[in-house]
Amino acid sequence: MAAMITFDFQNSFIFILFFLFSLLCYSLFFRKPKGSRAGRDLPPSPPSFPVIGHLHLLLSALVHKSFQNISSKYGPLLHLRVFHIPIVLASSASVAYEIFKAQDVNVSSRGHAPVGESLWFGSSSFFFAPYGDYFKFMRKLIATKLLGPQALERSRKIRADELDRFYKTLLDKAMKKESVEIGEEAAKLNNNIICKMIMGRSCSEENGEAEKFRHLVIESMALTKQIFFGMIFHKPLKKLGISLFQKDILSLSRKFDELLEKILFEHEEKKAEHNQANDMMDFLLEAYGDENAEYKITRNHIKSLFVDLVIAGTDTSVQATQWTMGELINNPKILQRLREEIESVVGNTRLIQENDLPNLPYLQAVVKEGLRLHPPGSISVRMFQERCELKGFYIPEKTLLVVNTYAIMRDPNFWEDPEEFKPERFIASSRSEQEDEVREEVLKYIPFSAGRRGCPGSNLAYISLGIVIGVMVQCFDWRIEGEKVNMNEAAETTALSMAQPLKCTPVSRTKNPLPSSLHIPSS
Repeated sequence: MAAMITFDFQNSFIFILFFLFSLLCYSLFFRKPKGSRAGRDLPPSPPSFPVIGHLHLLLSALVHKSFQNISSKYGPLLHLRVFHIPIVLASSASVAYEIFKAQDVNVSSRGHAPVGESLWFGSSSFFFAPYGDYFKFMRKLIATKLLGPQALERSRKIRADELDRFYKTLLDKAMKKESVEIGEEAAKLNNNIICKMIMGRSCSEENGEAEKFRHLVIESMALTKQIFFGMIFHKPLKKLGISLFQKDILSLSRKFDELLEKILFEHEEKKAEHNQANDMMDFLLEAYGDENAEYKITRNHIKSLFVDLVIAGTDTSVQATQWTMGELINNPKILQRLREEIESVVGNTRLIQENDLPNLPYLQAVVKEGLRLHPPGSISVRMFQERCELKGFYIPEKTLLVVNTYAIMRDPNFWEDPEEFKPERFIASSRSEQEDEVREEVLKYIPFSAGRRGCPGSNLAYISLGIVIGVMVQCFDWRIEGEKVNMNEAAETTALSMAQPLKCTPVSRTKNPLPSSLHIPSS
């Protein structure tokens, strides 16, 4: 039995290449995809090398840009091969529309979890769950108890309280003339909101619990690029006894498990005393203990769901906040227009709050434009469970699907000046303009993916980003070193993050602190 080997793919590519060359047999690499049919054409494919296929085209530090370069040269629907793994690359709104219109159920699974026993990207993860009873049960629970309209209304005061804390932290920094790392403060804000919404309390700052969680979220996102490659190489390397990043992923999982077991125990004790469910964690524990539950979940299911929600809800908002503020600072005219809108609607006697958002169309447009240019998930990975036909081409079963959301939302065929930050594009000049939009263009804007597997937290994301950006623009001017914010992308992950974290100094625009609101309706 071959020894298990763990290594960093990016830093050890040459080693992997020669190792696979020497050990993988011809039949492993060159057999035809299972279920292929003679006379049926696969989608177009760029020139490839023997054995490695198109791997050489994907070795850029920025994977989404590698895919974008391939599609701009060879077309919006392509068939790629990395060793023996077939991949369909979709890079336009029209192709995405065809996929999600006709094949949504077929592509509603993500394939094999890279490390089955891990809480993060493991077999108990909601993120990796196949489209079936467990996925439907959890998604329904998430919608009714956490992220649906009624659940969001119930948790509104949580977000208002945390926004007030965020504002006071920035105000304190402004009074002391200290610089702020925007991502760090946004992480604290979003982590507290998500934790309070899930388990009724934020992670404790005093005993280091909150810091541990934030550090684990950062570690998790740093592994996402490696995990993406792990999905591609899962089967062939498993046959050789090689496990990509297993040690790192399992180490991270154990750290999460240690923290979450303590939280679960605390909830079980509290529930035994009060015997009623108050937050989502209580409802999960109820389902865990109910022999007649719609779906019998395990303790690991609860922990994995918590990890999925905290990571997805924290990091995506953190990155989106940084990118959007960076764009606003670099575009002072847009910043001024946004500030004027907020002042005309909210005034200068209180902080912006959630029920102001429907009356702030330009703020909504700014948030959408930030997500268009810098989507939190630059690519979306699914798997065709069954063979099918797509735009006249044959797609074999178990083909990996990569939807390049980054490329779709910068497609010059659908977006005027796609590389420029122009919030005005999201303010329709007339109702008829929206109604006349070509159906195939519906999916030209998909920052949270699409279909049954689209992000269930998109509504919360729009709310959170709206009020955070609103407070930062309403209450402060921002000083940076140099003339412009560096908008280069970091290369470590498939999630879009800044190469240099946004750091600037807030300058208060008011003499006295603003109250969080004149009146917050009870939830």
